[in-house]
Amino acid sequence: MGRINYLLDSNILSEPARLKPDDTVLQRFAEHDGEYATAAIVWHELVYGCELLAASKRKTQLQSYLTMLLANGLTVLPFDQAAADWYAKERAELKRQGQTCAYADGEIAAIAATQQLILVTRNTQDFVSFQQLALQNWFE
Repeated sequence: MGRINYLLDSNILSEPARLKPDDTVLQRFAEHDGEYATAAIVWHELVYGCELLAASKRKTQLQSYLTMLLANGLTVLPFDQAAADWYAKERAELKRQGQTCAYADGEIAAIAATQQLILVTRNTQDFVSFQQLALQNWFE
């Protein structure tokens, strides 16, 4: 295990649990094993989505996947005061420019930026307006 370098968005962290996961993403997981964490809001999104499912084999599989992530040491980073300050400043600047973003995306960006992590997401366009935020798309 190495240093945490990546913060995974929900569309990346959930990919291995798909019925037909993307091979490139799976390869990146293997290459960077032990180097990634996720944000509390991402964890919330995954658990919430799972909880909305009716009792089924798929729901059980997803619950097992989430349990396995934690058992294997996935770090879930909080939205703390430093992230709140960073996001408030970025959000104000975006508003001055006439832009807005989804609140959850801002929290994710703030955690990545303040922890000096590369944000890994399939939806890079949702994050490009934030200053000094490193992005990667593991689908590419």
